Amino acid sequence: MSNCFSGQQDPSSLGNLNQLNYLDLSFNNFSRPSSSLSWIGKNTKLAHLGISGINIGEFPFWLMNLNKLSTLYLSSNQLSGHIPSQICNLTQLNDLDLSSNQFQLPIPSSFLELNNLETLDLSSNNLSGTMELEMSFPDFLRYQDQLDELDLSSNNISGQIPGWLFNLSIGSLTYLNLSQNLLTGFDQQQPVVLPWTSLYFLDLSFNKLQGPLPISPISTIEVYLVSNNNLSGELSPWICKLNSLQALDLSHNSLSGKLPQCLGNFSHGLLMLNLQNNKFRGSIPQTFMNGTELRMIDLSNNMLGGKIPRSLANCTVLEFLDLGNNKINDTFPTWIGNLPNLVVLNLQSNKLYGAIEEPKSDFKFPKLQIIDLSHNRFTGKLPSNYFACWNAMKVVNASQLAYMMKSTSDRVFYDYSLRMVNKGIEIEYEKISNMLMSICLSNNRFEGEIPASISILQGLRYLNLSNNNLVSGIPPSLGNLTVLESLDLSNNNLSREIPPQLVKLTPLAFFNVSYNNFTGPIPHGAQFDTFNNMSYEGKPGLCGPPLSRKCGNSELPHKEDDEGSESPFAFDWKVVAIGYASGLVIGVVLGHIFCTKKYEWFIKIFGMPLKIIERKRGRRRN
Repeated sequence: MSNCFSGQQDPSSLGNLNQLNYLDLSFNNFSRPSSSLSWIGKNTKLAHLGISGINIGEFPFWLMNLNKLSTLYLSSNQLSGHIPSQICNLTQLNDLDLSSNQFQLPIPSSFLELNNLETLDLSSNNLSGTMELEMSFPDFLRYQDQLDELDLSSNNISGQIPGWLFNLSIGSLTYLNLSQNLLTGFDQQQPVVLPWTSLYFLDLSFNKLQGPLPISPISTIEVYLVSNNNLSGELSPWICKLNSLQALDLSHNSLSGKLPQCLGNFSHGLLMLNLQNNKFRGSIPQTFMNGTELRMIDLSNNMLGGKIPRSLANCTVLEFLDLGNNKINDTFPTWIGNLPNLVVLNLQSNKLYGAIEEPKSDFKFPKLQIIDLSHNRFTGKLPSNYFACWNAMKVVNASQLAYMMKSTSDRVFYDYSLRMVNKGIEIEYEKISNMLMSICLSNNRFEGEIPASISILQGLRYLNLSNNNLVSGIPPSLGNLTVLESLDLSNNNLSREIPPQLVKLTPLAFFNVSYNNFTGPIPHGAQFDTFNNMSYEGKPGLCGPPLSRKCGNSELPHKEDDEGSESPFAFDWKVVAIGYASGLVIGVVLGHIFCTKKYEWFIKIFGMPLKIIERKRGRRRN
């Protein structure tokens, strides 16, 4: 007999079902759950029990009556202290999940009697210690020879990974997660060769591992994650043999040398390639092939040079391309505009040069939301006809909030992340929402006027054209960008008056037109009454608050006194409050994580920028 309970009413009547073998009460809201669920201990034929996420608070010792249990899910229950030694009574356990509690070491030696374990999840507890006390890796694990999944992530385990781990369940282990600990290396000869013949998932990210990459000679591995360590050395040709790979993340290490040419074609199923923040040099592989499944490529913050490979045009499902902070010497890759699904393009801080040619069709970058070409050597006029093609930015996205995310075949979900300057500071976007739309063309040599065609991009929230050679005035039509939060036009040669139409931009939280040649009165009302002197520094031609220079009578901005006026500039403090509120709500909704350039501090406090949400259960049995 199999049952599954859900709801918040009292389920104690289920205790009368003396043949019950499957019960899942997880993530309900019971009052006094530890005592009110004691009736479960009477169902001695239970084989599967799920009581995760109900905040039991104390270990339910009535579990020890259930000696036929093969599956026990006890995660997210605020359990603390030591795991009781009586758990050895549950000798039939195959799957045990004690994750996201506050258990401490030592793990009782009675765990040795749980010799049928296939899945063990102790992640997100407090299993810290030192290798000298044999407390970093629970000693009972060395005697497990049937493990299929092992998760010890997020436990602050320190020291080296013991050599005996590599003799653990060699023929059966498929999933190993040791991420977000304090592991420093491997207690065996280098280079480390992974011995598990069925391994498909490996996560060693966010540790302090040193030395070369662990070698995986088997072709079954699908997910290989070793980001945020101190690994060094060059990429070995063994990586080209991983023809089942779907996700490869080697980011935030000290890996060096040239990228193997095989990276573009060694796996048809590769979805995510993240090599950012290493020391790779040379050119980007030119071998991206037709039919590739790549959704995300991040090679930023390396020392890669040469040209952007034209073979990227074969990556027709690509959504995210970040080649920023390298030494790429090329013109603007107009051909990338043919990628129908590209949402994010980041080419900042390279040596890109020349004018951006006008598009030869009306279908360039149809889904583009974010483009960053800052800190390059582009010249000529701003690409006004491109703005007309960027259809995704033309609509204010009022749909339900969503984030860029892709999953592997094993339901491992990856949130895309991005660093860029907005509102005058560097921001780490741990997630990229469907509402985040940004154009950053700053620190180039663009000239001419600001094209009025930008004003049709009504979903735009961030616009940065600072540090160029732009002339003439600000198009009044920019007042149509009704969700714009940040506008930076500083350090150009712009002149004339600041258009009063910009007062309509009530979400505007950052405004900088300093070091230009503007004259006349500063608009006032709504958000403009919140900007300080820094927004207008550098030239004396402006007048009015917040500057000390007063305007003459002929320079006073027009403002209707009639209370019933329909003038778009007759704003009062209610509108200002609305502006504040909308800016606050948008800021919260987008989930911005602000930081300085001290990236290591950010990682330590907030965790990894590429978030991984694992859905492990079901692969082995489904």
